[in-house]
Amino acid sequence: MMKAPADLAALIGRILVAVTFVVSGYGKIAGYAATAGVMAGKGLPLVDALLPLTILVEMGAGLAIVIGWKTRWAAPALVAFTAVATLVFHNFWSAAPDQAMMQQISFMKNLSIIGGLLLLVAFGPGRYAVDRG
Repeated sequence: MMKAPADLAALIGRILVAVTFVVSGYGKIAGYAATAGVMAGKGLPLVDALLPLTILVEMGAGLAIVIGWKTRWAAPALVAFTAVATLVFHNFWSAAPDQAMMQQISFMKNLSIIGGLLLLVAFGPGRYAVDRG
């Protein structure tokens, strides 16, 4: 069993990793048409189905992790989502020279997020969660 500082760190860390997805999902709702355009511009198929699914995964899994419910299911879903999104949207190796550095930074940031999500898979949500442990 973790001690109080570790339990609090696990709670804060879990929320900080997950809130990114909740905010991003909400942003896709607020800017639905623009997001659909970006997705179509990247050559993604079936944007009319893919965008609602993206919002559902980001917000649903993100909120589940925030409250610590089904974390060991939600975190792998976000790992898969983030890995695919990173390869599609932050492929710095083929970006225009003026965009390559920003895309590489975003790529590396997403690798860090994937690392945090994998820690949730390995160690669970922590003590302060709907599903403890």
